[in-house]
Amino acid sequence: NLTYKKAAIYLETRAYIRYALSSLFKIDALDIPIIANPGEPPKLPQGMGHVSISHCNDGLVVVWHKSKIGIDIERSDRKFNYQAIAKKYFLKTNKSLNKNNLDRSEVLNYWCIIEAAIKWDEGTISRDIMEWEYLSNNNSIHHKKKKTKLCFDQFAFKYWTISIAYKNLNIENNINILCDNSNSI
Repeated sequence: NLTYKKAAIYLETRAYIRYALSSLFKIDALDIPIIANPGEPPKLPQGMGHVSISHCNDGLVVVWHKSKIGIDIERSDRKFNYQAIAKKYFLKTNKSLNKNNLDRSEVLNYWCIIEAAIKWDEGTISRDIMEWEYLSNNNSIHHKKKKTKLCFDQFAFKYWTISIAYKNLNIENNINILCDNSNSI
């Protein structure tokens, strides 16, 4: 029941997931036993680790780890009403944001961190966005109701900002680009 455009995005992202995981597991892409229904996070069978995906208008990122992980990608130069987003979602619940000197990149980065955490938690933006709080003193993010605390890493890659949320993992120096469809990697 997807529109033509959403169906095309769905099929393309699932093909890239299979392609990336086939490189990792050294098996044919069509033999990857992934469950990836529309509107749901992709899942692998028990014992094969965890996968998370994110896409924006011109980027797709796939991350795999043996432990639960969440990822988000946003175009760094994305145009959006950052003041309205901050006022509606972040300034009321997050004491770490400077209300007097808020800029677009700060709001975009914060959004990206929260989306990665929501994907880790298999939540939804509508239900969970107000529950996650960035803790600047220890570079973590906290779900207030569930009392879940996650670590995150955020970095720039080409034209994008990418955030990875995880719990008690040492992923530093373990990030690999499995595939990139641009000509200039």
